[in-house]
Amino acid sequence: MRAVIQRVSKASVTVDGNIISAIECGLLVLLGIEDADGTEDMEWLSKKMVNLRIFNDDEGVMNRSVLDVDGDIIVVSQFTLHAQTKKGNRPSYIKAAKPEVAIPMYEAFVQKLEEDLGKKVGTGIFGADMKVELLNDGPVTIVIDTKNRE
Repeated sequence: MRAVIQRVSKASVTVDGNIISAIECGLLVLLGIEDADGTEDMEWLSKKMVNLRIFNDDEGVMNRSVLDVDGDIIVVSQFTLHAQTKKGNRPSYIKAAKPEVAIPMYEAFVQKLEEDLGKKVGTGIFGADMKVELLNDGPVTIVIDTKNRE
């Protein structure tokens, strides 16, 4: 799994002119799933996300997690995070999981994240043409790949 995690002051996802998810303080997560991803990746990434200390404490130091600030999360599926651009100018998405694999994994990840966060997580609609708006706070943006846990 590959995730782009953004600390936001606000974020929303709109489909066909309708806002389907919106949050204030929290995380907007773009999530790419590949065929090699499994339950261990999902569990590790969820725990890592809710415990990342990327929110400011009273001294302005990034020392608090989304749990500590009672923040919210939106997770948007984004297969393009697995784009390969080595050859030519058209990205290849061969590593991105097909919908029959990615949809159940995405739904299971959201459920695991809800358990770890202790509340509902906002989502996009898998495969839809989504408009994602955000006000990146900081800006703070972190990229995590479960295959390269650095």
